[in-house]
Amino acid sequence: MKKLLDDPNEAVTDSLRGLGLAHADILAVRHDPTYVVRASGTPAGRVGVVSGGGSGHEPLHVGFVGEGMLDAAAPGAVFTAPSPDQVAAAVRAADGGAGVVVIVKNYTSDVLNFEVGVEIAEEAGARVATVLVDDDVAVEDSVYTAGRRGVAGTLFAEKIAGAAAARGAGLDEVVAVTERAVSRVRTMGVALTSCTVPQVGRPGFDLPDDEVEIGIGIHGEPGRYRVPAAGAGDICRRLVDAVLDDLALPVGAQVLLLVNGMGGTPSSELYVAYARARDRVEERGLEVARSLVGTFVTSLEMQGVSISVALLDDELTALWDAPVRTAALTW
Repeated sequence: MKKLLDDPNEAVTDSLRGLGLAHADILAVRHDPTYVVRASGTPAGRVGVVSGGGSGHEPLHVGFVGEGMLDAAAPGAVFTAPSPDQVAAAVRAADGGAGVVVIVKNYTSDVLNFEVGVEIAEEAGARVATVLVDDDVAVEDSVYTAGRRGVAGTLFAEKIAGAAAARGAGLDEVVAVTERAVSRVRTMGVALTSCTVPQVGRPGFDLPDDEVEIGIGIHGEPGRYRVPAAGAGDICRRLVDAVLDDLALPVGAQVLLLVNGMGGTPSSELYVAYARARDRVEERGLEVARSLVGTFVTSLEMQGVSISVALLDDELTALWDAPVRTAALTW
């Protein structure tokens, strides 16, 4: 194992320290328990937005703390849910007096720990509503979750929620529009290589050089099936078709197309994947109205890509376009 680390057991702490130093104008890192919060805090009278989960998926979630997106995030150890105390502290930090929306990826440990953390915050007087993200079409159930996993579509949900809160929407309205965003986004991913958790020191699964794994999750878990390694066109067609078959959108619908790197894929290859994915989306009769290409929801150093498609409407498009300023996403 070769990684730019000193002590594998301190990988998350060291990474968060660097994040805080590099982006002190946007966010602050707190400890005992650990969470990340907007440097300026949640404006008084505005709904707060919180998310979090295991580390190793950066820039999700800590890189999305800032204006127009998350007010706080709770990062756990690598591929490990944050503790309830972390969740409760993040909720308290994000509470501007108008309630807090908590966005949770559908993994069993995340769901359970966030549930307990929210209960702790509510007992202290916070008003909290939870939205579950389950956009992965690869599986219905896995050893990690009951139902579909929450993957790159989480970015879409967090952006929509943050923009709705920033425009002054109330708690119920932020929840409703975030739930609508979740219901309209689907994702499918592929791995060219596995990844290595620092504390483990070996890949999460074995993948021969001449095969790729279709339908992987973001915790290094294997996917739906393996196929011989092929060109980008064949792989992207498989991913796009799985997503669009599930969404079943009408011809002419306007969509967001998100091509997301899994951590070890160069941007040049991501743009090849975007071109192939867009060709296939348009072949299926849809209009790509918005696009995002980059490395946002990762599985450590895994080489691979996920493709997400989200059905837009006027409100979701406006919220997507709304200003955002975070360490990893800004316009």
